[in-house]
Amino acid sequence: MNYTETEIQNILNLYSKKKEYEKQRYELIKDTDEFKMKNRMRAKTHYDNNKEKKLQQYQDNKDILNAKSSYYYYFKNNKLEKFKEKNIQKYELLKSINFIE
Repeated sequence: MNYTETEIQNILNLYSKKKEYEKQRYELIKDTDEFKMKNRMRAKTHYDNNKEKKLQQYQDNKDILNAKSSYYYYFKNNKLEKFKEKNIQKYELLKSINFIE
């Protein structure tokens, strides 16, 4: 698909006009009660549908989050050597995911 320069400019102009129209439309309806209720219902439905997925994602990353938290604590207190000595497994885990070198 080869476009000429004028066709490209036309496509870009149409895109920018559409974006501007959508922005103006959003600005008009964002404070209406109907829009707010629809948006809340959409968000609640998304939350209800993906609750288990988020929980599973947290469970999968639990060890990594715990290791990062410990690392940040020791880093903040300038005791990284102590972290390496006390938490060898956490240190190795962080190295394996290339979080630290």
